[in-house]
Amino acid sequence: MSDVLLKAENLEVAFGGVKAADGVNLTLNKGEFVAIIGPNGSGKTTFLNLCTGYIRPVSGHVWLGDKEITRMAPRQIARRGIARAFQIPQLFTDHTVVENVMLAIASREGIWQALRPLDRREYRAEALELLELLNLRDHAETIAGTLPEGLRKLADVTVAMALRPQLLLLDEPTSGVSALERFPLMDTLMKAMKARGVTALFVEHDMEIVENYADRVVVWNAGTVMAEGAPAEVMKDPRVLENVVGVA
Repeated sequence: MSDVLLKAENLEVAFGGVKAADGVNLTLNKGEFVAIIGPNGSGKTTFLNLCTGYIRPVSGHVWLGDKEITRMAPRQIARRGIARAFQIPQLFTDHTVVENVMLAIASREGIWQALRPLDRREYRAEALELLELLNLRDHAETIAGTLPEGLRKLADVTVAMALRPQLLLLDEPTSGVSALERFPLMDTLMKAMKARGVTALFVEHDMEIVENYADRVVVWNAGTVMAEGAPAEVMKDPRVLENVVGVA
């Protein structure tokens, strides 16, 4: 049985004549925690959008397992097993944290509040279990909009995890988080994803986070994959040092 979970092949997309994906090929294996790094505007977030159906390529293909998802709508892709947490957390800020998670559970089941009560015993129990896993149980009844940034990030990931993904895409999980919070936040995320058997692909600018948490690094530059490999190897590549890390 193949260990390949996600496969992107020859992806091409351009905006105003600028190629954001220029023949991108990438394979992600089950259980990996892979980082995408690269300069601003190099196509990192575009790749996440291509994988989740928010952008469709001009050419190329994306597979999740043995199913091609290239032309599927975002909701179809989410139900196939790809969830996403955003650089700016996408929460219902006037609702409690546990309500946000229960909404995600309801959407996964295809049952909306207009049809059946949202605050069902089984939804709340599952939501609280997830919040415990992400160290947010004590904040279950907190209004989401009042959380500090680090906890908002964790809440957004909890909402994504409530969809029961095979693959979780994280767009700069430590951006806006204080220096003291970033490692505890990543420790919590890693523990939760390993506990649930979730594979992850994350965009990150913090090289310390990449070196400490990524199994493999993929380097983007001008819409192409410049380099990939183990963090220790990639960080020694002169092209990466010059174009990404900023050391000539």
